[in-house]
Amino acid sequence: MPSTAIRNMHYDRSTRILSVWFVPSGDRYDYDEVEPETYAAFKAAPSKGRFFNEFVRDRYRFHLVEHGRRH
Repeated sequence: MPSTAIRNMHYDRSTRILSVWFVPSGDRYDYDEVEPETYAAFKAAPSKGRFFNEFVRDRYRFHLVEHGRRH
């Protein structure tokens, strides 16, 4: 079942940056210094939104990279 909070995610192992695109805005935020194990658990989590809120939000430095399309 698709997430109602997370549209997409991407992880770059070389920079340890986790990119997350959110529903419904499509905004992309990058989270710095995310461990590979955290990304693996995020990817495998049955609820992406719940995992994000518990293990990513407020734990990593982040910045808005791009605004998505708003409908």
